[in-house]
Amino acid sequence: MTDDRYHDFPGLTLDRPADGVLRITLDAPGLNAVDVAVHRELADIWTVVDRDPETRVALLRGAGRAFSAGGSFELLDEMLDDYASRTRVLREARDLVFNVINCSKPVVSAIHGPAVGAGLVAALLADVSVVGRSARIIDGHTRLGVAAGDHAAICWPLLCGMAKAKYYLLTCEPLTGEEAERIGLVSLCVDDDEVQERALAVAVQLAEGAQSAIRWTKHSLNNWYRDHSSIFDASWGLEFYGFGGPDAAEGLASHREKRPPRFTGPTSE
Repeated sequence: MTDDRYHDFPGLTLDRPADGVLRITLDAPGLNAVDVAVHRELADIWTVVDRDPETRVALLRGAGRAFSAGGSFELLDEMLDDYASRTRVLREARDLVFNVINCSKPVVSAIHGPAVGAGLVAALLADVSVVGRSARIIDGHTRLGVAAGDHAAICWPLLCGMAKAKYYLLTCEPLTGEEAERIGLVSLCVDDDEVQERALAVAVQLAEGAQSAIRWTKHSLNNWYRDHSSIFDASWGLEFYGFGGPDAAEGLASHREKRPPRFTGPTSE
């Protein structure tokens, strides 16, 4: 898509499949893994969408067989090894959450295949989330050896209740799309081959609606998130504190070597 507004986002594929709809596609190696550059772009693009007069709705999806496999090894290596990089990514993680929440335009997500990490943040904070039945939603923070930060503490208990949030965030058990809809974590579950069509249909419906009414309704509802921003601040800070410790290094090594982790970090804080 040729649009000077979006020249700072070369790592995201952008097109306009319908009038007023901007489609944002994660398209990268490793099942759309989010690298250093794309992490920044995924955090920043929502402020541009907010000010884009041609866009009434944003639609977020993944290319190929997955929505997103989460942060790339390159991104995680930088966070573990370099304090300045960890500080930059910490700020971007905060911006991703609040930029999606504060974007005046409705956001629709189309989730299929694996959905993990930074991509999952935007997918679940989207105003309407459409998921395929066999999708695999995983919050893998504790498996990586860090606290469940990003979006999890601010929205999972609100969406699906504290008991389910604790179970999935503490154990890192995957959810199918069907289970995610059953517990209220996502808006709609459809057959895998219908995800993109249904998500686009929802986006078109919103784009054709009363824009002021839709945007102020989103703004009002998202005060639930704003009012609990201190919960996010705690989880976000504790997550990035963990990236400086031994368990995160072991968690990343175990992912890279495809083996169970052997955590040895302190057991009492």
